[in-house]
Amino acid sequence: MKKPSIKDIASRLNISITTVSFVINGKAKEKNISESLTKKVLDLVAELNYQPNALAKSLRTGKTQILGFLVDDISEPFFAAIARHLDEIASDLGYKILFSSTRNNTQKAIELLQILKDRHVDGYIMALPEGLEEEVKKLIKTETPVVLFDRYVPDVKTDYVIIDNQESVYQATKHLIDNGYKKIGFVTLETSQSQMIDRLSGYQVAMAEAGLSTSVKEVDYKNGADSIAQMTTYFKTERKLDAVIFAANYICMDGLRTFKKMGIKIHQDIAVVSFDDFELLEFCDPPVTAIVQPLNAIADNVMKILLSRLNKAGQATGNTQVKLPAHLKIRGSSLKKI
Repeated sequence: MKKPSIKDIASRLNISITTVSFVINGKAKEKNISESLTKKVLDLVAELNYQPNALAKSLRTGKTQILGFLVDDISEPFFAAIARHLDEIASDLGYKILFSSTRNNTQKAIELLQILKDRHVDGYIMALPEGLEEEVKKLIKTETPVVLFDRYVPDVKTDYVIIDNQESVYQATKHLIDNGYKKIGFVTLETSQSQMIDRLSGYQVAMAEAGLSTSVKEVDYKNGADSIAQMTTYFKTERKLDAVIFAANYICMDGLRTFKKMGIKIHQDIAVVSFDDFELLEFCDPPVTAIVQPLNAIADNVMKILLSRLNKAGQATGNTQVKLPAHLKIRGSSLKKI
């Protein structure tokens, strides 16, 4: 059967296409269209199962009501949680989100960004992948709204929402020092990403203030198995460590697998703090202390900024840069040294 059109509805009711359009788009009262006629239009729309042509609508309005979401790996607990919150907010506001993962592959990231451009998304939400800086700068020049989260790049002038990474790790390190730990290691990524640099800095500052030596392992992350192999070598070499901070939840996951493989017991042999909380940490023995990011607040601020940009399209204003606090959820893994 031929798909019904707005013209078919107008013809059946012997009214103008414009009148049908006003009713379908919720402008009946505004345009003084009677309740009886409005009901007739809506009843026929339901009867014919009429679906508006999204492409035609986007051409008329210049909006697709679609947002693009681009991160390293949406399966990671942090990104998955942010995606869920954003989707809930967007759905309530009539937007759809196209979710995508780069898998730390720059070429794939460029291709995904092009797909989002081809879909004419109204705005972009990104944890900016490495190697995509120049592409995003070009995007920003088109005045398409781009809001970064989790990390930022000083050279990319756009809106962003981050947490105070340096202060949160500084406080976590101080917590370990105050509980009697002196040989504290820090396991992070071999990366230039701003959030990782800030987390490392927080650790280094706290250790320097206490007059303690640092021990940093930068994992050249390819996959979980390779990460575990690198950590196994590190913990075999640094046998005197009495505590460790993992700079991201997936690094912590690999660290816990490394401990199991090596027979290292949490707290009894080494105190543990994870950056980012995730459900598994509560079921460890003992449960693992975590730096908890305010997921709802991050998502709320991202959408608030993006919607503000969309509603003020073409009006140049300064960049909005939000830095939120995290908090330390203390569990058994970092209690006072035995």
